[in-house]
Amino acid sequence: MADQLEASVTLPSDPVSVAAARRYVARVLSDWGLPEDAGTADTVRLIVSELATNSVQHTFGQSPTFTVDVRLEREEWLRVGVTDSHPRWPKRLPAAVQQDNGRGMVIIRWLAAEAGGRLSVTPTEDGGKTVWIALPWPADASARTLRGC
Repeated sequence: MADQLEASVTLPSDPVSVAAARRYVARVLSDWGLPEDAGTADTVRLIVSELATNSVQHTFGQSPTFTVDVRLEREEWLRVGVTDSHPRWPKRLPAAVQQDNGRGMVIIRWLAAEAGGRLSVTPTEDGGKTVWIALPWPADASARTLRGC
């Protein structure tokens, strides 16, 4: 297997794109050997849903698209990033605001940490940002990837 596998898709900043992003990532993970019913696959689908939703809802129409990047690095780390062109970085909302929404980043951080991973945010050249999650790649998925399943 190559040292790194990569896939990406750019979608319109529209609520219907959240499900498209989730389906795209699920298909990529399956192609790379991670079964749809694996815990890591469930975690990644939920994280992608939250990140894509944040990108659509919190860019206030200033980012016409968002991009989902998926990378498998040396069958050790899965990195998933959602990029938009809005300059505002995600932040945790005050508790009073969090009653009905605003918990997306808390959920993402918790899911990443629970899976042994981490979250980071990096700036883009055009003034936007990419929110990344990095998770350990399951050893049983690596065996399937090597067999070409």
